[in-house]
Formats: sequence, C-alpha cells, structure tokens
Amino acid sequence: MFTVLLEKTVDGQRYIDWLVSGLGWTLALAFFGWWIAFAVGVVVGIGRTVQNPFFRALARLYVEIFRNIPVLVQMFLWYFVLPELLPTTMGDWIKQIPPPWGTFFPALWCLGLYTAARIAEQVRAGIEALPRGQDEAAAALGLSGYLTYRHIILPQALRLIVPSLTSEVMGIYKNTSVALTIGLMELTAQARQISDATFQTFAAFGAATLIYLALALIAYQAMMLIDKAVRIPGTAPGREADGSDFDAVKLESPVPNGMEIVK
Repeated sequence: MFTVLLEKTVDGQRYIDWLVSGLGWTLALAFFGWWIAFAVGVVVGIGRTVQNPFFRALARLYVEIFRNIPVLVQMFLWYFVLPELLPTTMGDWIKQIPPPWGTFFPALWCLGLYTAARIAEQVRAGIEALPRGQDEAAAALGLSGYLTYRHIILPQALRLIVPSLTSEVMGIYKNTSVALTIGLMELTAQARQISDATFQTFAAFGAATLIYLALALIAYQAMMLIDKAVRIPGTAPGREADGSDFDAVKLESPVPNGMEIVK
C-alpha cells in the first residue's frame, strides 16, 4: 500500500522524501511554538492571579481574545492582515521574506500565542489549586511578591499541571496542519501534494496519519516521564496519592476475636 512512497518524483526524489521534509517543518513549528507558548502562558497565567486589577484584566483580555478566535482565523490574520496594519516599510519587508520563512514565522507566532492562552488557564488553575496561606507565610518570612511566585507558588503549580499540559503538547503538533492554509509545506501539505501527484490518497494520508500518531504517543510518554520525575508526593492518582506505603502493608498476625478492622 505504501510502496508509492518509494517511487521517484519528476525531480529525482522519492515521495517519502516529501514526507520527511514536511515532518521536519512540523517538528520545528511545534517545538519552537511550544516554547513561545509556555513562556507567554506562564506570564499570562501569573497575571490572572495577581492582586493588581490592571494586570488581571489585561491577562484575562489576552486569554479571551486568543482562546476564543479559531486558530484558522488567527493564521489568516497573522499572514494576510498584520502586514497591512503595520507601517508600509515594515509591512513590505514582511511580505518580501523569502519562502518558506515567509510562511513559517507567521505560523509560528500564531500557534505559539494561541496555545499560550490555553496554557495560561492551566497555570491559573494550578496556582489556585494550591493551599491558601502560602503567600501570607512567604510575606511573613520577608519575601516579596516576585520571590514568592518564583520560589514557592510557581514551582508547585507547574508540577501540578504537568498531566493537563500533556494535551496541549499533543495539540500543538496537530494544530501545525493549519499552516498549510498559508502555504507552509508541513506534513499534511506534503501528504496532499503526494495525493495530487500520484492519486494515491489513502497511502499518502495514511502515512501522514501514522506519523501524527507516533508523534502523539512519543509526546505522551515524554510528558508522563516528566510528570513522574517532578510529581509532588501525595498528588498521584490512586493508591499512590496517599503519599506513603502504609496502606500497602498487610497485617500478618490474626485479628483478635470480636474485633474487626474498619477501612
């Protein structure tokens, strides 16, 4: 079924080379977009929990705008509309960026800032899930608000939200396919190009599907390993959530008559 991928194209390459090239752009877009999303999302998520009403409102405005506009519409805005809104000199410079960078950078910022809004809500939820009183205790120790967030609140919150961030990591890989609408030849775009050239639609998109599935499984396993490494004791699901092995110890001596163990 996938033998068509080993056939040569008109320029001497093989169709599988097109998929490998598309995979490279997909990985680059997802990797660098994730770090933009994580950095911006942490800052915005903290802004959602600070006492200053101006920063709280600004952070909420960011989340509402970027989270509620479809990523496809945002992709078009970054690529087609933004150069027209900027000063003429800057807009013309952006339009003249040679391909594929002229499409890569708008897609990168689009995915990064869109995912940042989702991460910000995860960070906010993680901070609000912490026990109350930690900021007062930090203030009693003489720590400023910045030091409190840096050394006490944020490290705990980030460790709590690693499982929920797994879906965001997997999601940014899938959202890279939207970049084909502005001309970036990532994995989905290359699969469509193979389909148009060979009329083997099932083979082209079947191979792309398997690659996306492999990426998702790798991302999932990586996040599970990170979660296990940084997990706060007592927060794991199931029996591990007890924080000790006491419940796993079974009584070896017989129970005295007339007595029973209440679990």
